[in-house]
Amino acid sequence: MPPDPPFVVPIEDAIDLHAFAPRDVVSVVDAYLEAALQAGFTTVRLIHGRGKGVQRAAVQRLLRTHPLVQRYWDAPESALGATVVQLLPTPP
Repeated sequence: MPPDPPFVVPIEDAIDLHAFAPRDVVSVVDAYLEAALQAGFTTVRLIHGRGKGVQRAAVQRLLRTHPLVQRYWDAPESALGATVVQLLPTPP
């Protein structure tokens, strides 16, 4: 039986991380940030949910040192459980 084709996620200004296994969230966010920047986005929203804060902590730990991230903050809509990320501008 041939392997399943890779899962393709459309690049938009937000990604809902609930669709991914918790163990994959950090690598998904890493790949998403690069793809979002290449698609021309300067600000994106990572929807990780509220829960106990485990996914939020993992995502924000990555963002703290990610080379494409200028800054990040909790989304103002606290019920959503999301982090907003401002990406570094691409050089002209």
